[in-house]
Amino acid sequence: MNSNWSNLHQIARNSFIATSTVYASTEFNFSNTDRSSLCFFARDRSDFVVLKSEKEFNNALSKAQDGSLPSVFYFTAAWCGPCRLIAPVMLELNKKYPHVTTYKVDIDEGGLSNALGKLNVTAVPTMQFFKGGVKKAEIVGADVIKLRSIMEHLYK
Repeated sequence: MNSNWSNLHQIARNSFIATSTVYASTEFNFSNTDRSSLCFFARDRSDFVVLKSEKEFNNALSKAQDGSLPSVFYFTAAWCGPCRLIAPVMLELNKKYPHVTTYKVDIDEGGLSNALGKLNVTAVPTMQFFKGGVKKAEIVGADVIKLRSIMEHLYK
């Protein structure tokens, strides 16, 4: 059991190191970092379309479902550790695929509870990928490899 835990820890550590290299070439170390600095990854980016109301969400979903706009719905929360882990990768991919609109939805934003139900979002981070008016894929969790693979496959 001890070796299994060690393997899981190493996999998680390697995943974090891989994603943190988007911003820095040195290894990130939690032990010498103030927790408040981790919020850097959860801040809104102007590169994402941030949805803050039911009306905005419904308009975005209509565009995604009518096929006029390839899009990703990125459900997140400021308090979510895996969300902070995947955030720099989402930002990188958003820049790599400028023809794809990424909608960022903070699940704690007031007035969006119906939106979560419409797309059956039960955990964060969740990314849902639309192309040609159809939801083609979904990722629940901070799976960087799967995220890159889906983006490459659907939107290249």
